[in-house]
Amino acid sequence: MLNVVDLFAGAGGLSLGFQQTRKYRIKVAFENNPAMQATYKKNHPGVEVRGDVYEADYDEINRDYGPIDVVIGGPPCQGFSNANRQKNHAVSHNNALVKEYVRAIKELNPKAFVMENVSMLRSDIHRFYLSAADIPLIESGVLETKASKIQLLDKPFLFDGVIEIVQSEEKITQYLWPEADYNELNVIYKYSKNYVKMANALIGHKEKLIKIAELHVDNSDGSPIQEADKKAFSAVADYYAHLINITQVKELIEPAIMYQRMLSHAKEIFDNHLIVDDYPVENGLSAEIRSFAVYDYINAELGTGADGYAIVPDVLCAADFGAPQKRMRFIVMGIKKTITDTVKLPKGKYTEDTYRTVYDAIADLEDVEPVYDLEDDVGIKLSEPAEISELGKKLRDSPILMNHIITRTTDVAMERFKALQQGENFHALNPKLKINTYTDASRTQNTIYLRLDYKQPSGTVVNVRKSMWIHPTKNRAISVREAARLQTFPDSFVFTGSKDKQYQQVGNAVPPIMAKSIAKKLASQLKKYGED
Repeated sequence: MLNVVDLFAGAGGLSLGFQQTRKYRIKVAFENNPAMQATYKKNHPGVEVRGDVYEADYDEINRDYGPIDVVIGGPPCQGFSNANRQKNHAVSHNNALVKEYVRAIKELNPKAFVMENVSMLRSDIHRFYLSAADIPLIESGVLETKASKIQLLDKPFLFDGVIEIVQSEEKITQYLWPEADYNELNVIYKYSKNYVKMANALIGHKEKLIKIAELHVDNSDGSPIQEADKKAFSAVADYYAHLINITQVKELIEPAIMYQRMLSHAKEIFDNHLIVDDYPVENGLSAEIRSFAVYDYINAELGTGADGYAIVPDVLCAADFGAPQKRMRFIVMGIKKTITDTVKLPKGKYTEDTYRTVYDAIADLEDVEPVYDLEDDVGIKLSEPAEISELGKKLRDSPILMNHIITRTTDVAMERFKALQQGENFHALNPKLKINTYTDASRTQNTIYLRLDYKQPSGTVVNVRKSMWIHPTKNRAISVREAARLQTFPDSFVFTGSKDKQYQQVGNAVPPIMAKSIAKKLASQLKKYGED
């Protein structure tokens, strides 16, 4: 048996797939989310479950459990994208989690590792900004960089002396609002394209905004940033006093919002120890910072040197391995070069013509009435179905069905449910049924209000509660258990926590059936080279 550590384990889909081969023993799993941690513990008895990977002592794990043969896990990674600059963060905290995964490999020194993530991780969008800690890799020539930019401020808002402010951690701290103050005003700004929603937000946040305004309107040192602060919160106070109308609010609060976003991004640069090469102002103020692809970083850290790993990356589709969903995941497998210089990922045996379908996964549950409340989710005794697929037989491994729980459907949602045919989504609705739902209905994702098609695999299972996925033939939401079936979790695997947390755990998971194929392929390679 091969000893395993699972990092960022979630509810345990990857661990389950590895355990199902009976070739691996999970010794320790790290998961910081309490709800996911509880589910993992319930379904993986005997595994020590720990929390924050930042506090991981891998020397201690080696002492307590002996040598770790394989490290698995899916560190979250958004990298960065200039498309995200309207959000609060320019640098994703999750970048550091990839580096923690690399630290685990280097300190545990396993024979092999498997890392999974979204398929875009391989793309040029997902990159790391160059930090001081990365300089040795750059100087050694194993990691190439290219010029990238963090847009700090658009041209209309530039002022003399702005570069000196973003270069000074002291001034950034001086002018940056508490996050709660920014969030309150930003809620109003977010709705500035819809005056009705903006007015409602101003009503809903009135008490807090008035208190915050009192602190800002009399607090200015004459700098453009603090003058913008004063102008913004004076505008809020004037609106409540009926001195200005709703159409004037956006223009008056916008400069302050833009300056706070600039300061927030500038602080991230300091907090993450990023190396800024220049602050050009041709098209507004930006920070020029070199960057590198996430996969290149992993390869540079783990794949170089005689004692490094032979590494192979690929994008795998869960449907190719028997899952009834077209979920794409980026998989990186590495095996010590001292064991082999050739690493292979598994090939799926299913094709477009033979893919398993939504029907295969959940049809036997069609007439099983779901429950609505957690206290009623005590288990449904199943009777033998009249008909069941091969996949259904594999997943139906318990006479008692748990997690067959759904949310109650509002009258508006029910109208939409009834109007949609299998395979249709929000965009297929009559315009009258789209009113008062999304700020821009035309840009709504195709996964929203999706009625699943029995004859096809599903798309990527996400938090299907938030996406309002609909049963193929029933006018109701997909249950947690049905979503878990689409992910190929067996019925004996029970999810815990609130309904939303259960849906989220299912959506975040690696399909165990795909994880099992990866695990079998890895085990065969280790056995082939005498490392059973």
